[in-house]
Amino acid sequence: MIKINGKVLDADFISQYGSNSVEGKVLDILMSSNEVYNYSSLNDLKFELSVRRSIVNASKSLNKSHMDFSVFRKSRCNPEFWYRTGEGGFELKSGVKPSDAIKDIYINSSKYATECATAMVIVYYKALVDVLPEQLFNRLFPRIYLMNWQHLSYNLGIVDYIRVSDYLPGDCRYFKNPDVDPVKPEWQGENVFLLDNGLYYGHGIGISSGERIIEILNKKRIKGSTVSAYLLPSAKRLDFKYLSNKYYEFPTRQKVEFNSLESNRESNLS
Repeated sequence: MIKINGKVLDADFISQYGSNSVEGKVLDILMSSNEVYNYSSLNDLKFELSVRRSIVNASKSLNKSHMDFSVFRKSRCNPEFWYRTGEGGFELKSGVKPSDAIKDIYINSSKYATECATAMVIVYYKALVDVLPEQLFNRLFPRIYLMNWQHLSYNLGIVDYIRVSDYLPGDCRYFKNPDVDPVKPEWQGENVFLLDNGLYYGHGIGISSGERIIEILNKKRIKGSTVSAYLLPSAKRLDFKYLSNKYYEFPTRQKVEFNSLESNRESNLS
C-alpha cells in the first residue's frame, strides 16, 4: 500500500501509467504489498518512479554498449575525460563537466572496460544525468571517482538494505558465488539491476534470468564444489527522498513529467 502524507494513494494517479511501463510495474508491486510505503508528498513518489525508470533504461543502454568487462588491472577509460588511477579506477579530470564524462561512457563505450560493481555505479550516475538538470547534477557530483563501491559520492546516498519486503525495478542486487575458483576471483559474485521484466542486468553477463546467472556462476566454482551460487536477499537503493528534495529545491529545475504516453514511448525504445 502507498500512502501520501498519511492518505492512501488515489487510484486516478496510478491509472495514468501503462501497466507495462516501469512506473506502472513499480506502483503495482507497492500497492499490492502488505507493507505500507509512506511518502511525504506526491512529488517524492513521482521522482522515485522517474529515477527507477531511468535506472532500468540506463542498464539496458549499457548492456547494448561496447564497454568491455575487465578486472581492475586491465581496466581502461577515455583519457579525454578520466584519469585511470593505479588501482584501476576512473577519476574525473579537472575542468571536465561531470555530466559530460558520464555521458561519454555511453557515447564512446568501446574506450571503456571495468568490472561489474563499477558498472552499477555508472548506471546510477547515468540515470541521474537523465533526470536531474545538468547544473544540479554537476553541483551534486563535482568529483567522481569510479571504483566499485568505494569512493561513492555522499549525494548518491546509496543505502544497502539487508532485506526488503518487495523488490522493485531499479533495485541493485547481488548473486554470491561462495565457492568461486580462487584463480578467477572476479566471478565471486555478480552485481545486477532488477529490470522491469523480471530479468537482471549484470555487466559481463548481460541481461538474463536469475537462474541463468546462477548457472553461469556455478561454472566458475572451485573443482568438485557442490555449493551453488545464490541471490542474496539484500538490495541497494538510492536515497530517493534526499535527491527528490534537491531536485525540487533547485530553482531552475525541469519538471518531472509522468504520463502513460511518455512511459510507453521510452519502454518501446529500450
